Amino acid sequence: MDLRSQLTETDAGERAGWIAGLGLAEASTTFQAEDQVARVERTAAMWPMTIFAQLLTLTLALTAAWSLQAQNFGTDAPVYAAAVLGLNLIALLAIRSKRIRRLPPHHVIRAIVPVAGMMSIGIALLGWELIAFGSLPIVTLCIISLAVTFLIMLTALMPVQAAALAFVAAAIVTGTVQSGQYQVMVVGIVVFTAFWIATLINMRLDTTQSHVRERNESKARRANRLLEQFEANGNGWFWETDRSGRIVYVSPKLFEALGREAKDVIGKPFTSLIRFEGGAQDGERALGFHLSTRSSFNDVTVRADVQGEELWWAISGRPIVDQIGQFRGYAGSGTDLTEKRRSEAEANRLARYDSLTGLANRKEMQMALEKALDAKEDGSAEVALFLLDLDRFKAVNDTMGHPVGDELLKQVSKRLFRVVGSKGMVGRLGGDEFKVVLPDMSKQGPLDDLAAQIISDLSQPYMIDGITLSIGCSIGIAVAPTDGATSEELVRNSDLALYVAKADGRGVHRFYQREMHAGAKQRKRTEDDLRVAMSNDELHIAYQPQVSTTTEKIVGYESLIRWTHPSQGAISPEDFIPVAEDVRLIEQIGEWILRKSCMDAAQWPGNARVAVNVSPIQFVNPNFPKVVASALANAQLAPERLELELTESVFLDEGHDTNTMFKTLKRIGVRLALDDFGTGYSALGYLKTAPFDKIKIDQSFIRGAAVVGNRNAAIIKAIVSLAESLYMETTAEGVELKDEIELVKQLGCSHIQGYVYGKPMPHEEVLKQLSGGKGVATAEGHRASRSPRRSLFRSATVDIDGAKNKALIRNISSTGAMVEGIGDIKAGTDILIEILEGQMFKSTVRWSDKERMGIEFARNFDLERLGESPSKIAKPAARRASAA
Repeated sequence: MDLRSQLTETDAGERAGWIAGLGLAEASTTFQAEDQVARVERTAAMWPMTIFAQLLTLTLALTAAWSLQAQNFGTDAPVYAAAVLGLNLIALLAIRSKRIRRLPPHHVIRAIVPVAGMMSIGIALLGWELIAFGSLPIVTLCIISLAVTFLIMLTALMPVQAAALAFVAAAIVTGTVQSGQYQVMVVGIVVFTAFWIATLINMRLDTTQSHVRERNESKARRANRLLEQFEANGNGWFWETDRSGRIVYVSPKLFEALGREAKDVIGKPFTSLIRFEGGAQDGERALGFHLSTRSSFNDVTVRADVQGEELWWAISGRPIVDQIGQFRGYAGSGTDLTEKRRSEAEANRLARYDSLTGLANRKEMQMALEKALDAKEDGSAEVALFLLDLDRFKAVNDTMGHPVGDELLKQVSKRLFRVVGSKGMVGRLGGDEFKVVLPDMSKQGPLDDLAAQIISDLSQPYMIDGITLSIGCSIGIAVAPTDGATSEELVRNSDLALYVAKADGRGVHRFYQREMHAGAKQRKRTEDDLRVAMSNDELHIAYQPQVSTTTEKIVGYESLIRWTHPSQGAISPEDFIPVAEDVRLIEQIGEWILRKSCMDAAQWPGNARVAVNVSPIQFVNPNFPKVVASALANAQLAPERLELELTESVFLDEGHDTNTMFKTLKRIGVRLALDDFGTGYSALGYLKTAPFDKIKIDQSFIRGAAVVGNRNAAIIKAIVSLAESLYMETTAEGVELKDEIELVKQLGCSHIQGYVYGKPMPHEEVLKQLSGGKGVATAEGHRASRSPRRSLFRSATVDIDGAKNKALIRNISSTGAMVEGIGDIKAGTDILIEILEGQMFKSTVRWSDKERMGIEFARNFDLERLGESPSKIAKPAARRASAA
């Protein structure tokens, strides 16, 4: 494009710009169109004033015409005045017509321009007519009125600048023509030019301001749209107050949140939205401070004044100050914090309380215990600590499923919470373990009563999904400051007491005693000595034969670990195996036993099997199958000659996939036996899926089974029937007497293991027995099925379902006793009897005859302990505690 074209285009653009500015061209923007409409509206609003002025002029003109008829006053002046008035009325009606208003604004302006010119001509002619009559008073008054009318009309037309220019131009041209003098024309041109320049300047200023307003309006509209979207979709809202703190604006969504109408909020103090209660919170105090000092604030947390609902806000605000520094109020925003606070409160609750039962968790209970101990600065605060462990809960959880177990824990928690009440704080540590902190309690009597009440209530049957379930509870108790001044000491000591309670038959409570620490120390010595024994080859293996009931041939041997201490002599596996499991030495020991047993069995003549006990810790190790395969390969032993004995406790590890482990072991080809059947948890559920080849019936069922009236025989028969239906062998353990051999044969057991066919023996004797005796075992020992008894006359406390009774023990053996003075008790009833002072032993009534009854101990009793003094009685309990 050349220069001429560019200049032409620029000139055309400028012309189009000022023509549009005068309102004679179509507006290029919506805002410009709105401005044109506004100008027309302003002119229309002022137009009635021009009519009033013209009426006054017309009246004066008519008066002058009537009063000056004698002087030949012309009639043109009233005609001109009437014409201008008529034209003005027509213009007023037109400009206010709805039809005209619907036209584009520049068309209306174009119509106004000629009308304004014609009205100006009429006024000029009228003025000239009046000036011709000189300075008569009435004429002078008409001229003044006419001048005022001219100015009013010009003022009314000023918003429509094109009409105002036409109005002035028409007046000047008419005046020039009427006077016929060039001086008037020159003056008129000068005046019009000045008016034209003023109009252009004013037009440019208006155009500039119009653009500024357009930009500002665009920004304002955009801001309003964003504000509306934010208020409608977000959690925030806005507010504004006047200088007195009264609300002039809040977001509409806040009315709904407050449950109020606009009239109930607007004009009220801003603080009326906030709930100020006694002992105001930090946020409320901070808000009051900022509002009183007229300072800015940000995210002040307050609670809204809403009835029946908890509503929290984060308030921000800043003072509004005008151009001269005067405070005009506050403007700010608010954010709904209710859900956030609820989430924080829930997170805090979950961090402090057990999600299943709602009781305090381990961390919260630890804090509560420490707080109770710190109640007195001198450390003399009296606090009792109960540690509780549910008896038989794992059996319910494993057989009935976790949903039932969870519901059972909930009911246990409710009962425990109800029994303790306001005396202390109840918490769940995890699993089936609970803790009770009892501030300001130290006397043994009330603690005894509370513990007994807890055990009694928790032992009552539970009804879940139409099924009745029964569990028990054991409690260990430690009291501060006697049993420890710190939380660590109390927890440790109550844990020792709990272990003793469980060792004494469960379903009882025990107080901590200092002698229990001896057991803990003994346990540490056992651990240290065991590590030395492993390096010094002090451990060895003995083998006990397993005999077929049909052929009396030895089918295999059970591998049993033995430890001969250099100074203490033989140490029972019951004493050191639990320690080895606790300190994770059992995997190393177990692997040594497995490899040693396989190597020995490979040397045995014939196909005798070797049975190796497997700890639950070994079983959950993913590498255990590799260890088994390696042991078989190194010994070159056929897999079917290795039998792994597992207890029911291997099923208690919820995080371990037992089925996968079973399948892997069976793929290797080894046999699997379930040991100590019936003494742990409900094994019926396990037998459905676990691929066992044999069930070993625990010796507690064999002992006394041959005695008339004993129910163990029926239990053994049921186990044998179950095993036969599942195609499994059965081994009766602990057979010591010849009449027991006959019994287990009649009941259908396939194998026997016990002292009657031989005690555990070294590998060398196994070789002699298999070679010399051709693998046939010979029964030896007594025939009578009665343990040696000792006559006795000792008072004892018997606990039957929580009721304590006094009785006499007349004779006692390692397996049971005869008791007098209780009355006729139904056979099969479980009781607790105090054989030694302060120690209850779990027993079962086997027969009852009026004032006498025979009881069977749950565990063998060492008759040598009957001669112990009370100071020595606690030592066996301490030894048991050391193995916990």
